[in-house]
This record gives sequence, structure tokens and C-alpha cells, in this order.
Amino acid sequence: QVQLVESGGELVQAGNSLRLSCAASGPSFRSYTMAWFRQAPGKEREFVAAMRSNGGYTYYTDPVKGRFTISRDNAKNTVYLQMNSLKPEDSAVYSCAASRTVILSEIRNHLAYGYWGQGTQVTVSS
Repeated sequence: QVQLVESGGELVQAGNSLRLSCAASGPSFRSYTMAWFRQAPGKEREFVAAMRSNGGYTYYTDPVKGRFTISRDNAKNTVYLQMNSLKPEDSAVYSCAASRTVILSEIRNHLAYGYWGQGTQVTVSS
């Protein structure tokens, strides 16, 4: 079992950058596919990015491609989301998620992840 704690969310102006962190505790972090999801008020939870356990494959939702980068440091049991050129529509609660069993066709499905952090608020002002 893994526990996840996010940090790094804050209020920023449009065009600025933020780096979110998700610290994991528990065994075998490097065996988990890690993902970031976000949820804005009144909207469904949305996939943002994911990275396979070996770090070699990454996946992004189209609205963030070229602006966001997911990365992981297995030595620190941490996954990051670097967010550049932020837009007001990026405002949401960002949560990290983990799964050891998610298959590629389900990697964007929040139901495929069994472990979640509590979320961190990102607010982008115009």
C-alpha cells in the first residue's frame, strides 16, 4: 500500500509556472504508474498526465501538452508536475494517483487508480 501527499499548489498569475510534488510512502514506489488528475468546481475529474513505473513513457491530455511535464524521482519516492504557461482554465484541485496494475488503455481513467492523495489547490488568475 502507498500513501500519497501532494504539495506545491498556490495562487499564481496567468503565464507563470508552478511545480507540484507528490511524495509517496510505502514499499515499491518504483513499481507504480503515477498520474496527475485535476478537478475544477462543477466539473468531472480530468486526467492530466501519467508516467509509467520505468519512467520511460509519459502521457498527457491535449490541453496541457507542451506546457506540463510529469517526472519522477524514484530515489526520493516523489513524482512531480511542472506546469508552465499556466492559464486560468488550469485552475483546479490537482491530485496524484498511483496504480501497479493499470493497463495502457485505462491509463487516463481515474477508476483505474487505487491510491490517491488529498489534492492541492492551483488557482490561476487572469
